[in-house]
Amino acid sequence: MKKLLFLLGILGSLSSFAHDVSVTPPSYGVSARSEIYAIPTLTISDSQFLQGDSQGKAVTVGGILRYPPNPTKVSSKLPVVVLVHGSSGIGANLDYWSNTFLAQGYATFNLDSFTGRGLKVVGPNQAQLGRLNMIIDAYRMLEILKANPQIDSSKIVMMGFSRGGQATLFASNQRFHQLWNKSGIEFAAYIPFYADCSTQYLGDDTTTGKPIRMYHGLGDDYNPVVPCRAYVARLKAKNQDVELNEFPFGPHAFDSPIGKNPPVPSTNAQTVRNCQIREESTGQLINLATGKLFQYADTCVERNPHVGSDVEATKIATQKISQFLENLFSKN
Repeated sequence: MKKLLFLLGILGSLSSFAHDVSVTPPSYGVSARSEIYAIPTLTISDSQFLQGDSQGKAVTVGGILRYPPNPTKVSSKLPVVVLVHGSSGIGANLDYWSNTFLAQGYATFNLDSFTGRGLKVVGPNQAQLGRLNMIIDAYRMLEILKANPQIDSSKIVMMGFSRGGQATLFASNQRFHQLWNKSGIEFAAYIPFYADCSTQYLGDDTTTGKPIRMYHGLGDDYNPVVPCRAYVARLKAKNQDVELNEFPFGPHAFDSPIGKNPPVPSTNAQTVRNCQIREESTGQLINLATGKLFQYADTCVERNPHVGSDVEATKIATQKISQFLENLFSKN
């Protein structure tokens, strides 16, 4: 009988402790609630995307909407930061940023463009999925967030990494916005991390007018920063709202909390760091070295670029983005 009473006492204490945790959750690294969404979208080629051709394969991708335990007071509805993964799918860096923004009172949406397409990693074979498909996914996701009564549809920011950074950068393009965004709303800002800027599209110097804040490191040999400087210069020449934040080290994927230092090769991953690709006519992406349509079999495509961490760059980027979002979301 005494043993029974002792066990009941322990269970009662554990129950009380669990109740206390659920009532007052930690302010960092948790969400008050998560919802999983199915997102109807398309899989098409980059050429089709550029031509506005929607005759592709209908697919359903997914995403996780996470609500903060202590919502920000900037409005009665929640701002959202949409996080778009790179060629290896949703990784540790997305968890880091999601947890950071949840602690600041913002909702987050992790967009998964791979699982619904039967993909896990595309780095060693980038031709498995056209790079512009993720822009369509993001626009389709806007339709879902617009319908959510808890979300402030005027305060949705897109933030992407590597392949997702490229999608984020060019989702700001006015031409693509008009071709593919049928949601009736637009992203309030775009935050690309270590995006590939080696491809030049027709009309890509005209954006939606919303701010673009890019983050890149000099140590990136996967998607080097130099082509991004040239692109930013073209955008600024057209008075677009863009800033490029560079770090003296900042290898590719520098914000990953599980990244290595010194950086290590991303085994067999393809990089177009030595390619120059330009849309010469609508839908025709030309390798300028060959004068022919670009393919991942072209000799300019190399392998085994490096990935690694930079704690200091991550810290600075976190501070700058936190301040940027606070200013952005405080506006009416």
